[in-house]
Amino acid sequence: MSIEQIYERYIKVLSSSEKRRLMKMINQGWTSDAPLSEENVHAAPSILELHGLGREIWQDVDAQAYVDRLRDEWDPQ
Repeated sequence: MSIEQIYERYIKVLSSSEKRRLMKMINQGWTSDAPLSEENVHAAPSILELHGLGREIWQDVDAQAYVDRLRDEWDPQ
């Protein structure tokens, strides 16, 4: 069965909350060797809880200067 068929048959029909729960389970499976359980699936943070995390790292960085520097590294003249 293809990924598209799995999506159409099993995932598309899920509610929004069930889809979020499934995404948390998939994400945790990629980032951890710990077995998935009902308890640790609900412990995973949502993307909204990560908003602003690491903000202090970029506090004194000029965004345009940073992008220009990256572009220079990718395509030296």
